[in-house]
Amino acid sequence: MDSTQQSLNLYLAAPRGFCAGVDRAIQIVERALDKFGAPVYVRHEIVHNDLVVSELREKGAVFIDELSDIPPEDIARPVVFSAHGVPKSVPEEANQRNMFSIDATCPLVSKVHRGVERHYSNGAHIVLIGHKGHVEVIGTMGQLPEGAVTLVETIEDVDALDLSQHKELAYCTQTTLSVDDTHDIVVALKAKYPHIKVPHGDDICYATTNRQLAVKDIADKSDLVLIVGSKASSNSNRLVDTALLYGASHAYLVDTYEDIDLAWFEGVSDVGISAGASAPEVSVNGVIEYIKEHFDVTVENVITKKENVEFKLPKMLRAS
Repeated sequence: MDSTQQSLNLYLAAPRGFCAGVDRAIQIVERALDKFGAPVYVRHEIVHNDLVVSELREKGAVFIDELSDIPPEDIARPVVFSAHGVPKSVPEEANQRNMFSIDATCPLVSKVHRGVERHYSNGAHIVLIGHKGHVEVIGTMGQLPEGAVTLVETIEDVDALDLSQHKELAYCTQTTLSVDDTHDIVVALKAKYPHIKVPHGDDICYATTNRQLAVKDIADKSDLVLIVGSKASSNSNRLVDTALLYGASHAYLVDTYEDIDLAWFEGVSDVGISAGASAPEVSVNGVIEYIKEHFDVTVENVITKKENVEFKLPKMLRAS
């Protein structure tokens, strides 16, 4: 096949890419580097995107797994907690060691943390809908004593729950889940435990919801959907699932254009493109330009919603 002669319609979903929480977290690291100089330590990846992490590393950010990884001579250097949130034990350890910590937790994740604390203080056991091992889930479960939160990932997990019907219960969710899958799990939870208390507002963040809605709009008109995002990004993986569920014949997650296999385009005329909430637009543009190099491309923007959300930076990092 002479791919240079093949015509493609590209449908660019919007909104896509960076959300307000991711943008805020990246700005926190950049402002800390500007104000305090390098190194600035960051506990875990600030957001789940390899390019973002690599660029911050080049500017002087040092990514660590635990606070104990900071060398003794740098104990007074700034350490930033990632956008996904951390267990309470982490800032407590930082305080005990007199560390200079800056919290970049997304405000919408912090909202979930406050919700689980409120329900727990009112005597409820918490059921958390989320993915085992995800850093956000670890952070949310770590807001409460061990055993105070039960994690469920599927409807089958709900069926297997053995919580007393007389126990106060409340549920919350990871912010980056599939809206559709979470809805079905919530329905199962409410059917099994009709008295279970619900969150104050939807825990799934606006950006996750909006990006899934945008992908739904392009999926049924696309033979192939490419989602730009890293494999570790939960919301990016959910966009792949959404594309397949809503009509795309094929959907793939690509970190950059280098992950694209031209064989995917055989017999394809319509391609949808979107990006997870932690994927920079430069990566999306790289994918588009790569496709243009190999095909005769017509581009259409498919806009489902405008976003104007902005989260304030910590006071110490705001411009004076």
